[in-house]
Amino acid sequence: MKAYGLPEEFPPEVMAQLEEIPDAVREEDKAGRKDLRALPTVTIDGEEAKDLDDAITLEKTEQGYRLGVHIADVTHYVREGSPLDREALKRGTSVYLTDRVIPMLPHKLSNGICSLNQGEDRLALSCIMEINDKGVVLGHEIAETLIRVDRRMTYTAINAIITDDDSETKEKYKEFVDLFLQMKELSQLLRKRRQERGAIDFDFPESKILLDAKGRPIEIKPYERNAATKLIEDFMLMANETIAEDFFWQELPFLYRSHESPDTDRIKRLMILIKNYGYYMNIRQDSIHPMEFQKLLGKIEGTPEETMISRLVLRSMKQARYTTENLGHFGLAVSYYCHFTSPIRRYPDLQIHRIIKENLHGQLDDGRQAHYHHILPDVA
Repeated sequence: MKAYGLPEEFPPEVMAQLEEIPDAVREEDKAGRKDLRALPTVTIDGEEAKDLDDAITLEKTEQGYRLGVHIADVTHYVREGSPLDREALKRGTSVYLTDRVIPMLPHKLSNGICSLNQGEDRLALSCIMEINDKGVVLGHEIAETLIRVDRRMTYTAINAIITDDDSETKEKYKEFVDLFLQMKELSQLLRKRRQERGAIDFDFPESKILLDAKGRPIEIKPYERNAATKLIEDFMLMANETIAEDFFWQELPFLYRSHESPDTDRIKRLMILIKNYGYYMNIRQDSIHPMEFQKLLGKIEGTPEETMISRLVLRSMKQARYTTENLGHFGLAVSYYCHFTSPIRRYPDLQIHRIIKENLHGQLDDGRQAHYHHILPDVA
């Protein structure tokens, strides 16, 4: 924290602004919102998570599925230009360290009114998608909503239901088991479709570092990615893509998450290296399709050289970045992508929530658009 000058606390004017923020949703704030409280709604997070900023609803329809991705409506409480907003912009994101998180927004928001806690009315910004049985989004609606989470689920419990078919866990959440099995179906459809278009899935285990009382590491374990973590990932990716495409075609000022094609020189160096192991990739006219990387990662799976080659593949790529123009996302093999799902911990998400809401209210006139064109390059 010292090395990077990371802030240890929030300035007094931010703390003062928190006094005005309610602990529960006020009646007047519910007005004019789409009321989704009757829909079975769940959050799915790790056991330790305290900031639950995304909830899911899913219904079977004649064509396939209606998937709702509901994100805490953070900008309702973090107004543009307020001390909270200025501090969040300065921080840019939450920072995750071994034993703590330095949050972008104070805990009163992230663990309080903007955390989608079980049994509480909460304000959300929702992307509700109609998806057919091939995993194709046929249409969508973006709306300011009022939701209430019925169950706070953990990855462990969901995995016990959808992967291990564990009778005890199924009994405990019996009224939701069908919902989770439908989620599994849809998740597999979306994942299959992504793989078919060539998206690259780097399955590196992240490290969970356990510390003693003095903050010294005593054990390092892999964070397991299971079917439940992938399920949430699939739904969030779908919402991010859907919203990015919507705003691209509306030609409105926006922030995209872009991942450009890798440099040819780097690819050529990678080709020389993998050739020594008997692998190759297909390059056409100095460009490469993400599918080639996906195939390579498939071939090396389970081999002794897997870890090394997949790290080198990752290094041969460019870093994803925030841009004001839509440059597509090479790694996900999509033409449109943004970050919509974490306004509590990423400022770009917070910024596009503001744009989306102003657009819903018909407030994006020439003046507001000019304002966003002016500030977005710095935000990115």
